[in-house]
Amino acid sequence: MGLMNLHAGPTRPLRTPPDDFAQDTLIEMANLDEQDTHVPGTIFISTALGSHGPRVKWYPDRAGRALPCLVVSIGAEPQLRDDFLQNAVSRTALPRVIAWVRLNHGALLDFWQEGASWNRREVAAFLDALKPLPK
Repeated sequence: MGLMNLHAGPTRPLRTPPDDFAQDTLIEMANLDEQDTHVPGTIFISTALGSHGPRVKWYPDRAGRALPCLVVSIGAEPQLRDDFLQNAVSRTALPRVIAWVRLNHGALLDFWQEGASWNRREVAAFLDALKPLPK
């Protein structure tokens, strides 16, 4: 899926999210696709990264450091933090991304806070236990 600006009106310059990997940091991360989440696109999850609070990123296709995305907080009531896509695709995806984060917020917060110290088996068990949305 290519990047397109589908909103009505004048074209805005494409914004890119900040580079969370600009500093050397020990993290664990995963890119979860629709098969994992039942949310079209890719949800990027990680352990604590950058100076911001717990969050996930959603990409309409594959994840990428400089690609535009939705940024959603992790919590019982997830909130949109930023929309670097600002188009019909991101507006359509947002409710499903929020619902998936709400469904898994406890596990995602544990991963954000503690996951960088987990071994491979603990990370695999965490990923396997994440719940997809109902189809």
